Amino acid sequence: MTTTHHLEVRRTARIVTLGEPGAAIREVWLACHGYGQLGVRFMRRFKALDDGTRYIVAPEALNRFYLDSRPVPHGEGSVVGATWMTREDRLTEIADYIRYLDDVHTWIFERIDPEVVRLCVLGFSQGMSTVVRWAERTAAHIDHLVLWAGSWPPEIEPRAGQFRGARLSLVAGTHDPSVHGDRLHRMVASLRQGGLEPELVRYDGGHEIDADVLRRLRTEDRVDPI
Repeated sequence: MTTTHHLEVRRTARIVTLGEPGAAIREVWLACHGYGQLGVRFMRRFKALDDGTRYIVAPEALNRFYLDSRPVPHGEGSVVGATWMTREDRLTEIADYIRYLDDVHTWIFERIDPEVVRLCVLGFSQGMSTVVRWAERTAAHIDHLVLWAGSWPPEIEPRAGQFRGARLSLVAGTHDPSVHGDRLHRMVASLRQGGLEPELVRYDGGHEIDADVLRRLRTEDRVDPI
């Protein structure tokens, strides 16, 4: 008889940061990358926020793979990416990355006083559904939740008070094929029907993090919802 078991094991996670924790920090950004990205490459997009008052943290997903799927030997020139989960054993992978992000949050605020900073959580592409799941289940206080160019998790019903008062922003480029206008507006309508009030932020661009939009989304600079 074949039986499947689950065994929790220790893993070593890689976390990329920008800025220096200290008395000058007033805002922490926890940014989750998209499918096939790595923390170092993803962090390059956040240099627009590096002004000495922000500490940006990009935890890297625990599942790495070669982006070139051809059956060839992989060497130094092979490009590697990471994914938060796949459909295989999905509930276990979701539970694992929720615990992981809770551990990242604890790690951050061992270095920074949570009473003097705001926390912005950003999820890009696959990272969007990742942070929605985490934000709903975590006990961490989030001031601003930025959902960028991704999908709302199908198993989560939007509801009023879901993120305990966090400001909610939905962001998408006007030329992003993965988040076309109809799909985005249906998502906004669904969230509002459930009792949430997201800000919808559009920009002239594709499936990418845009530096000008990041500057607009700084916690103290509110964007009027449309």
